[in-house]
Amino acid sequence: MDRALRDIWLLNFSTFFFFLGISVVNPIISPFAITLNATPFLVGLVAGVASVVSLFSKPIGGLIGDRGYRFQAMMAGNVLGMLAGLLYITSALLGNLWIFAFARAIHGFSMGIFFPSSLSTAVDLAPEGRVGETLGWRGMMFSLGNIIGPALGGYLSDLLGFVGAFSFTVTFSLVGLALVVPVWLDGRKAVARREGRHEDVSYSELLRSYFVAASLALFFFSFSYAGVITYLPALYKVLGMPQSLFGFYMMVIGISSFVMRLVGGRSADRMGPIPVIRAGMLLVILGYIVLILYSLPPYSYASALLIGAGFGLSVPAMQLMALGNLPARIRTMGSSVYTMFFDLGMLGGQVTLGYVAGIRGYAGVFPLLPFIAGASLIIVHVPLILGGRKG
Repeated sequence: MDRALRDIWLLNFSTFFFFLGISVVNPIISPFAITLNATPFLVGLVAGVASVVSLFSKPIGGLIGDRGYRFQAMMAGNVLGMLAGLLYITSALLGNLWIFAFARAIHGFSMGIFFPSSLSTAVDLAPEGRVGETLGWRGMMFSLGNIIGPALGGYLSDLLGFVGAFSFTVTFSLVGLALVVPVWLDGRKAVARREGRHEDVSYSELLRSYFVAASLALFFFSFSYAGVITYLPALYKVLGMPQSLFGFYMMVIGISSFVMRLVGGRSADRMGPIPVIRAGMLLVILGYIVLILYSLPPYSYASALLIGAGFGLSVPAMQLMALGNLPARIRTMGSSVYTMFFDLGMLGGQVTLGYVAGIRGYAGVFPLLPFIAGASLIIVHVPLILGGRKG
């Protein structure tokens, strides 16, 4: 294995363990908060604080990465993950909800620092003509961490209690840190040489039509996806159905997305990102239509399969469209801004569609999703319609 490929896979596995350390906590956030007598409002606040902090810390992560400290940013993200894990343990031992909330904020900050550099280094280190494939592999590690983590967290909390489960956040973050260190010590010159050719590039370069279109398309994509992950479990809850049914639904999405990400990345390398995004978004829209017709299991799992497959095709292709032709010196900030549109779409979808759910009921949200996803499909073609220049 040559050195470049070794570095790519060390960072891939670091990404896996970093997000494993985060997702292992996710299924026990609400139960743990409830054991500390948190009100429903506080449960929601504690659950959401990491996402809010992550959103606002991503530009900081972008600035750090674009100053030439991408590997250090990934290491810092893992160190902060370890700190968050130690605070989780402390909160459990002391029975203190506010320490737990502070730990969630630190974990959110760690995501904002880690993820932009993880994404941009995948582009930096990718072999010529295989950027989409490399992004696909990096995305698969992210998906795998988020598939395994929740199931593992629930099992560990039942077996070892909250303290035992939280200790694995420290362990996984430590492994993630150890995997980045050899790449950092290796002192790679390739990325530095690429960055050196772009000394006079400013962040106004982010206004390229392909970057803007991919970011806006991601916003509407995540806006629609928020309707599924927020209001489908709410529908099952009011119908008196066990939440494990939605857990299985999300597992189907995760596995389907995992399988298709590499296909999406390689296909985007061969034929360009837009045709792959188009195919993926059409699968997502079809999945939403199936969900409208069959909201309840077992037939609803067909929609999960389609949505996950479309997600897996679209995401690495959108990343390639947004980041593949950005100058290396601003690519980490580009990664930050791009992923912020996902966060903004999720927040916007949860709030706006919550208003719709209040009027039409939870099932009344689903008929809107194909149209919202359709907006994403249209936007991604705007650079072609306007004769936009890629790169």
